[in-house]
Amino acid sequence: MTGGVTVPIASDAIMTSISRLKAALQRQGIHVERTNNIYRLRTADSEAAVLLPDSLPLEEKAVKQLLGFAATRSADGHHGVCKACATPDFHPGGIAPVGAVVATDPEFVIPAAIGTDINCGLRLVSTGLQYETIAPHKDALESRLTHVLLDNGRNLPVFSRGFAALFDAGPDAFIDLLPREGLWAGVNRTRLLNELAACVSLDSFDSAARYAPEALVGTRELIRDPSLGTQGAGNHFVELQVVDQVLDRHAAYAAGLAKDDVVFMIHTGSRDVGFYVGKRWMNKARAAWPRQMKYPEHGLFGLSGALADEYLIAMGTAARYAWANRMALTEMVRSAIEATLGQSNSRLVVDVPHNVVLREQGLNIHRKGATPAREGELALIPGSMGDFSYVAAGLGHPDWLWSCSHGAGRSMRRQAMRRLATEVAPGSWQCVTLREERRIEEAPHAYKPVGPVIAAQEEAGLIKAAVRLRPWLTFKA
Repeated sequence: MTGGVTVPIASDAIMTSISRLKAALQRQGIHVERTNNIYRLRTADSEAAVLLPDSLPLEEKAVKQLLGFAATRSADGHHGVCKACATPDFHPGGIAPVGAVVATDPEFVIPAAIGTDINCGLRLVSTGLQYETIAPHKDALESRLTHVLLDNGRNLPVFSRGFAALFDAGPDAFIDLLPREGLWAGVNRTRLLNELAACVSLDSFDSAARYAPEALVGTRELIRDPSLGTQGAGNHFVELQVVDQVLDRHAAYAAGLAKDDVVFMIHTGSRDVGFYVGKRWMNKARAAWPRQMKYPEHGLFGLSGALADEYLIAMGTAARYAWANRMALTEMVRSAIEATLGQSNSRLVVDVPHNVVLREQGLNIHRKGATPAREGELALIPGSMGDFSYVAAGLGHPDWLWSCSHGAGRSMRRQAMRRLATEVAPGSWQCVTLREERRIEEAPHAYKPVGPVIAAQEEAGLIKAAVRLRPWLTFKA
């Protein structure tokens, strides 16, 4: 049991499927061994480990993607991956598998390992209110949030010099330069500055305005950026949640969370800025490969030396924008709550990244859909909009590169969910969206059950679950 969720035992069907997959991979030169929920994957030139409970399937495409990254090296062979592993939300991605953690030497980076949704992350904010106080106002609150989150009701003017300050000086400079109009007219700037300390690794990002889109840092005085304060599509969300169970009372107390508290969780990233930076640097990595040399079979390219340092600054530019985006969404939700209830003691609990490269332990640690879980830091692990989410304390396990999963992980692709559209019936969960395809593609059974994902990581010593959250109202763009 984990937080009241029973961990299912592996079925004969899953074990048979794993046996067939092992045989198929063996024929392709990929050796698979399994001990205590850990798959050890090995080829002639790479190896990786995957933490995956019996009840969840290992997917061939994800295995190949992970081993491809594990084999990535510089053209001269002097730099490359030191270690590769994956957390239990492991499943195929567009290029890199979700749930992957790849460590390289400090002179080498792989832009494709985190892709274009740079510093996609999760943020948990306490409303300072309990369920019995806020529940009677659900309809009015839902209406206000639908307007600002989904119906283009946001009003977020920003000085162009404010964006330049964000990238060249930092988030505190951005806050100082917010105009006194629109949403920002009523913002508590002191609270915003104080909350920077709850943003995991935000202060580690180098950044420069020269890597940002010209539209944000040009000569115009006041702009309304179409991406700021937006969730994006896919699995991104804003969700009102209720503290369902306290699993570690000391950690919960330290986080300021108690049973029946209402919180909201935000999952989004750097939007157009991340796409702008990510695509350019993936293309630069390919272009930097020597023309006379054959491309590596896995088709993945890294950067070393000065280019690696430049990439980290460009990546940090998008990462700072992702913080601004989540901060703006936070203030939109806070404003709606205060307008509805006339009160709020809202407080940021934690903001954690899961698509970034961070310099840690003398390595460049690339996390794609994986969260830092360093000892003493909080991590957020959402399930689906029909399943629990968890606040967990990181335990800093070096075998798993001081990381944990960023969620439960998909069990069905979006195309498959669309084919099953007629079987997606409303349940106890509620999704507020203006796009019916979101409700279909992101329905709870598109995701793995979060219980086994949490249990496997607790048993392996990656995390300790502190608080269980139940979904109340989920907004999908």
